[in-house]
Amino acid sequence: MASAPKPFPGRVVVGFDGSDPAVRALDRAADEAVRRDASLEILCGWPWGKHPLPDYGVTDDTGKLLCSSARRLVDTAVERVRGRAPHLAVSESLTTESATHALLRCGRDAALTVVGTRGHGGFAGLLLGSVSLRVAAHCTTPLMVVRGDNETQHHRVTLGITSDADTDALHYAFQEAARHGSELHVLHAWQYPAAPRGSHSPSYHLTWDELEHLRKGAEAVAPHAVAPLRQTYRDVGVRTETVRQGPAHALVEASRHADVAVLAVHRRPRRVSLQLGPVTHAMLHHAHCPVVLVPVD
Repeated sequence: MASAPKPFPGRVVVGFDGSDPAVRALDRAADEAVRRDASLEILCGWPWGKHPLPDYGVTDDTGKLLCSSARRLVDTAVERVRGRAPHLAVSESLTTESATHALLRCGRDAALTVVGTRGHGGFAGLLLGSVSLRVAAHCTTPLMVVRGDNETQHHRVTLGITSDADTDALHYAFQEAARHGSELHVLHAWQYPAAPRGSHSPSYHLTWDELEHLRKGAEAVAPHAVAPLRQTYRDVGVRTETVRQGPAHALVEASRHADVAVLAVHRRPRRVSLQLGPVTHAMLHHAHCPVVLVPVD
């Protein structure tokens, strides 16, 4: 029997700096908050390191002008959200923290944190390989990176699954499909074990029966993972698929026909920090739709 999902409180956090990708992230965050019957917090970092906020003692005209500009930026974001979702509860924060620290702090007790793919101003450096990747490496609750430019609605949520141990990602994907009224596409990609260098056969050390055993085991992963949740989420149509292909390539291709892709984040400890795997990197850089990362303990 599958364990219950983690309870995530009813608040969506979005990083905003006024750039076009940030505006797209803002719109998506507002929609996600409405779907969850949650509130929205708009977070804008203080972009000018030389000048602390005027509240911290700045008296020169430059500091005041910079603060006024940042306040207008936040006010513009709030007005846009209220025009899009008039009944949504909205709050705003202008912080002196770095973008990464601010997003991680505010996201610790949020249902979802939303960021764009790149930015300027308050979140200078909000692009893949910088803030988004740092937040992805350390977030403790779901993170959505809003990428892809395909506006076509596919009515599909795609979940990339490694095993049935990805419980939180499974629950999140089912809930996301239910919120969107979409089909859930559960994809498991696998490959035969690679042969040592110099060998002409990718599976030279395995018998035919052993190869068949591997194939049947791989094909059972997705159906086995979703089976315990079908009764819990009876209104969600589920399609499982197993492909013999590299998981990064398979998921990027599958994202062409999805409205959102969900991944469990298995972080790899390194000497300096936590490192994301190659599949997560590939999706954050190349997916054709927004990507949600669900952290695994």
